[in-house]
Amino acid sequence: MKVNTKYLNETWKLFVLKNDFGMEVNILNFGGIITKISTPDKNGKVENVVLGYDNYEDYETDPYFLGATIGRVAGRIKNAHFSLNGKQYELEANDGLNHLHGGSNGFHQVLWEGETFESDAYAGVTLHYISSDGENGFPGNVKTAVTYTLTKDNELILDYWAQTDETTPITLTNHSYFNLAGNLRDTIHDHHVTIDSHQFAELDDALIPTGKLLDVKKTPFDFTQSQKLKGGIVSNFDQNKIVGNGFDHYFIFDRDKKENVLVREKTSGRTLAIETNQPGMVMYTSNSLDDGAALLEGATQKYLGVCFETQGFAGSLHEEGFPSIVLGAGDKYRKRTVFRFGVEE
Repeated sequence: MKVNTKYLNETWKLFVLKNDFGMEVNILNFGGIITKISTPDKNGKVENVVLGYDNYEDYETDPYFLGATIGRVAGRIKNAHFSLNGKQYELEANDGLNHLHGGSNGFHQVLWEGETFESDAYAGVTLHYISSDGENGFPGNVKTAVTYTLTKDNELILDYWAQTDETTPITLTNHSYFNLAGNLRDTIHDHHVTIDSHQFAELDDALIPTGKLLDVKKTPFDFTQSQKLKGGIVSNFDQNKIVGNGFDHYFIFDRDKKENVLVREKTSGRTLAIETNQPGMVMYTSNSLDDGAALLEGATQKYLGVCFETQGFAGSLHEEGFPSIVLGAGDKYRKRTVFRFGVEE
């Protein structure tokens, strides 16, 4: 197992994790961004399976959060404010009237300090960042660390840690767009997905939760058995149409299966199993990805990748009945998501 550090300029570093089985993961200290994940297909051909820019500088103005670490709060906060302990906090409205993904200067736009580690069984990097009290409108000084570990079993493990000196909301995630076909040769329409979930959060026209949890049964959101993503993309179901034809919804995990999510792409034979201790995830099928931005392979277009944003739910700041994202002063935030890559014939 090996980790190399490449210096792109005076401040930007690229960490390259490699194992002995053809897998490679590239991570920027800017934004904690995963720029590339290379994995073998069923014939042993190694290709990239995430969206990443050809020019690293494009990450500075990226409206799509490609591969980024999201914080302090992943997701949309209604009307860009919340109340905590009797006090109201005003945030940046960077998504219409709402606050999205920590703001325009959230964790995806900061420089993190990195420390590498390696052994015979794994290689990795830990990124550290201190978010100061009042940063982007959020209370408390928050120490944060994200550890990326590549194992000999073709697992990419993301460990999130945070501690605050004042009660504050926090839920972190990674915003990688996966495409298991390899080198972006096709859209994600024919990706088969299974999700251990029978409930998802209903959204209004502004993509804000209404407070209702809907049953997936007899809807395009029923991934309790393997389904192609195409079904929701072409569906006339109102919740698919609201988000621009596809998915951008929070699923609550049932915890009935070891794997919270399983993804399969039959042509390449690649599979992706996801395990997490987060209560749920947003699945986003890149419905709003505009055409034409230059990527490592090809250019951006709708439905070119699918995000599995394992996280708590920002909607809990305004609606009851959802997993809380409030972290108490002195408490520690510890979350893990494992992305396990494999192949099947």
